[in-house]
Amino acid sequence: MKKGIHPENYRLVAFKDMSNDVVFITRSCANTKETLEVDGVEYPVVKVEISDSSHPFYTGKMKLVDTAGRVDKFYQRYKKNK
Repeated sequence: MKKGIHPENYRLVAFKDMSNDVVFITRSCANTKETLEVDGVEYPVVKVEISDSSHPFYTGKMKLVDTAGRVDKFYQRYKKNK
């Protein structure tokens, strides 16, 4: 790695997909206050809503995330009148 081009806090970070609890570890400089132990090693953790393990493009499964009935409101508003 070239010296002087990365931030000082460039380190291994655990990213946790909150929709299916999959954890993957990669290098990042994301700031976080929480930590997570993986295989006996403690890493700073960043919680993400969606990753390649839960995204419909990669899984092939369609999944609607309905927050406060917004999808139902949309369907009611734009449904075709017979």
